[in-house]
Amino acid sequence: MDYDVVVAGGGPVGLMLACELRLAGVRVAVLERLTEVDPTIKGGAITLPSAEAFHRRGMLPALAEVQRQAMDRFEAFLRERNGGDGGGAAGRGLGIVGHFAGVMLRAELVDRTKWGLGEAGPAAEIAFVAQQDIERLLVGRADELGVDVLRGVELTGFDADDEAVTVRTSHGAVRSGWLVGCDGGRSTVRKLAGFEFPGTEPEITCHQAVVEMTGAEDLEIGWTATDTGVYAYGPMPGRIVTVEFDGPPADRDVPVTTEDLQGRLRRVSGVDVTITEVRTVTRFTDHARQVTDYRKGRVLLAGDAAHVHSAFGSQGLSLGIGDAMNLGWKLAAVIAGRVPEELLETYTAERHPVGAGVLDWTRSQVAAMRPDPQSRALREIVSDLAGTVAGTTYLTARLNGGGVRYALPGEHPLTGRSAPDLELSDGRHLADHLHGGRALLLDLADDPELRALAAGYAGRVDTLTAGCPSRPNLAAVLVRPDGFTAWAADAEAKAPTSTATATPTSTPTSTAGLAEALEEWFGVPEEVVTPA
Repeated sequence: MDYDVVVAGGGPVGLMLACELRLAGVRVAVLERLTEVDPTIKGGAITLPSAEAFHRRGMLPALAEVQRQAMDRFEAFLRERNGGDGGGAAGRGLGIVGHFAGVMLRAELVDRTKWGLGEAGPAAEIAFVAQQDIERLLVGRADELGVDVLRGVELTGFDADDEAVTVRTSHGAVRSGWLVGCDGGRSTVRKLAGFEFPGTEPEITCHQAVVEMTGAEDLEIGWTATDTGVYAYGPMPGRIVTVEFDGPPADRDVPVTTEDLQGRLRRVSGVDVTITEVRTVTRFTDHARQVTDYRKGRVLLAGDAAHVHSAFGSQGLSLGIGDAMNLGWKLAAVIAGRVPEELLETYTAERHPVGAGVLDWTRSQVAAMRPDPQSRALREIVSDLAGTVAGTTYLTARLNGGGVRYALPGEHPLTGRSAPDLELSDGRHLADHLHGGRALLLDLADDPELRALAAGYAGRVDTLTAGCPSRPNLAAVLVRPDGFTAWAADAEAKAPTSTATATPTSTPTSTAGLAEALEEWFGVPEEVVTPA
């Protein structure tokens, strides 16, 4: 084999997956037809699951710096519009956590005690990071980890059998144990492998661009619904979005002209702007499709190759990063021979429902954007709900995707959920102990029985004994490499043994299910030899 895994597509999802695989010692190559990062405007934000994923790999400081620069540009935009007043601290985000169909969601109305909205630690502060910036950071990380990123190399075909995949490229053929298509919505891998790709047809055409223009002072900042569609202006100088319900483009490969973009912005906004320069522009629709299975033998899909939808809500990138985090450690464990190949079936089982939920979320936004009277009446109701704590909390939780819960065995409320970023007695957060890409058994009760069960998983499962003052009743948590809780147990309070004892003591309620969880996810334990 030339490689254990070949990843087709060197965007953020492909690079993230390759980094996860390399972190586990897998020989991996990334094939990317472009010679450099694509400068075309794409998503400008990420949702909470992606921020958590990057936090768990030690990338949060770099993302925080990128976000700071983005906020500086936003304040410069506000100063330009407001005659020198950038809004100060209040202007940094305007207290907005996102939008649903252009209906803004105010941070002050979010109940952070709900699942998926609290206990994310520093990751909760990261959102405004552009896709190109993430890709550049991942390019550097891939280089540091020793991933072979082959730019200017395009996958042209492949032959897969029960043992391996022969991948044909524009520069020759390579032999690999596995092939993962991360090559976008028009995925060559998906088409050649014959994955079923059902879904719904598009009804809108959207344009996003950064332009130079005159007459922009009459455009509203943020999202605005009009009688002819929806448009957005900001949060950076010259950034515009238009949404029109005139069906998909007749030819999506025809370049967008300045005249066409200007006409669409004028038509939707009703403002007589003149675009003098187009710096970058992209066109997309609300085409929504998803493969029925993310795996066919030794060929797998992740990111837009597995699911496509409109860009509303900036969930596409985060959905793909979640795919990469879920698949990476599982595929690495199969390649190492530590777990049976059947573990890969959990990839589709866990990620397909998440993807389906995002597709429905974007479809519902299109319904609330339509300019017909029925849809505008629905939009008014959504706007009213977004003015309440319950409504904004629900919409924000769906937007963030932080409330995902996989159907894993166990009744503890943490099981199957993204692990909370607990602040531990060693002064660090739980995420700080996941940088190596291994699982973690967090022992919060100093229980030797817990540690004994994990002793046979050295190199696969790290163990840490620490305290967590904010969760005194939590005894232990088994966190998978992707940051999701595989098992958890609470402590039970024991009554004082005498009147002289002022404080009850705590012990784990039970280790029941821990051994099974360890073996299910990380294989059979090695025999532990006790020194004589």
